[in-house]
Amino acid sequence: TLMLLLLCLSLAQGMSKKETLPEDEFARRIAIFTNELRELNAIGVIHSAPVHERNSDIAFQYRQDSDLFYLTGWTLPQAVLVITPQEEGSEKDEVYLFVKERNPKREVWTGPQPGLIEARSRPGIEQSYAYDNYDEHIPKLMSSYDRLVISYGGSDKFETDIQRLLKETWIRPRIVQEATSILKYHRLIKSPEEIRTLEKAISITGSTLNDVIQKIPSLNFEYEVAAEIEYGFKKRGAERLGFPSIVGAGKNATYLHYETNRSPLQQQDLILLDVGAEWDYYAADVSRTVPISGKFGTEQALIYQLVLDAQEAAIASVKPGIAFKEPHAVAVNILTSGLIKLGLLSGDVDENIQKSTYRKFFMHGTSHWLGLDVHDTGGHMNYDGSPHLLKQNMILTVEPGIYISQSEDVDPKWWNIGVRIEDDVLVTKKGYRVLSASIPKSIQAIEELMQP
Repeated sequence: TLMLLLLCLSLAQGMSKKETLPEDEFARRIAIFTNELRELNAIGVIHSAPVHERNSDIAFQYRQDSDLFYLTGWTLPQAVLVITPQEEGSEKDEVYLFVKERNPKREVWTGPQPGLIEARSRPGIEQSYAYDNYDEHIPKLMSSYDRLVISYGGSDKFETDIQRLLKETWIRPRIVQEATSILKYHRLIKSPEEIRTLEKAISITGSTLNDVIQKIPSLNFEYEVAAEIEYGFKKRGAERLGFPSIVGAGKNATYLHYETNRSPLQQQDLILLDVGAEWDYYAADVSRTVPISGKFGTEQALIYQLVLDAQEAAIASVKPGIAFKEPHAVAVNILTSGLIKLGLLSGDVDENIQKSTYRKFFMHGTSHWLGLDVHDTGGHMNYDGSPHLLKQNMILTVEPGIYISQSEDVDPKWWNIGVRIEDDVLVTKKGYRVLSASIPKSIQAIEELMQP
């Protein structure tokens, strides 16, 4: 029996990916979440992300639901985390992980896959059960709680099953609450381990961009640039992209989330790169806009410098205690003033801001949260409707832009200039730290980098 146990543990270690996050990080998160559930007299149920079929029997690359990964580090589909808090001072809290049992026939195709033994061995997990039996256990587990705090993980089948179980159970929770309404506040504040993991994703992204930007004058199509970027991520160990790469040249740089990446490169145009590697489920998100020829044109440089001025001022406003939207307000003021000076807008700065005329050229927000999701959970408001105030160890992007499409009321010299500059910013004890600062963004630094 001892030899069998040692063999199983050895197999589990061999199947697990080398993690940046230590396993006790997940146990710590479960303990914090459990205490909040206890205060609500709630059971917590967190389901995995579903498998999405691409065609026939081929699935898209699987990525775990962020909330389930945040709490457990479990990366396989068909899993449910169930937390049943006990009263203070009584028996130990019970934390169950329902997972698929190992299947030797399936492993001929997939290679070794962790199962019940590996799930049970994870820090913070008390017991594991077969996933196929969750509907037998969950009704009994939740019957004594006032509240069900649940994440369906995007699984329609699991949501249908839970709704059926709630109807069939004569004693049931009186309140059903989305788990993200609690977990988003945990995920907003990053631990030192999370910050290090994000720094790794950003480092991979930065090193790759520094390599690829130099090559752009010799490339011919957007997809060649995208391929160089994604190869750079892979060769540096990133498992996947944080999001589909945006590589837009010329007029395509004026489309905010352009992902086609098929057009030819013209030497007189700018190219906008909005990309990010993912490392251990944490995503970088960086944008740089560079001249395809390696040299900015006159109008391109004017627009670029205006966006850069707005971005640097917005970053400089970041510190604990300011509202989440304050960097956006700073960027809008500078961009609007600059657009008036360039003749792209007319009139008073305050009046243009009040009437939102700047949105013809800058139509998105300046920031979003960054973490397990590239547009990370948290929102702009607290549960009581008050604005989020920045706190130490939050991470947000700062990414103003100007996008000038062909238009009758715009001088043709400005047409098809699209510029976005984005950095990932950590809120520190007294201010900020730009995590992506190693990636050149001044006009001089970019032009020097691109010279043969």
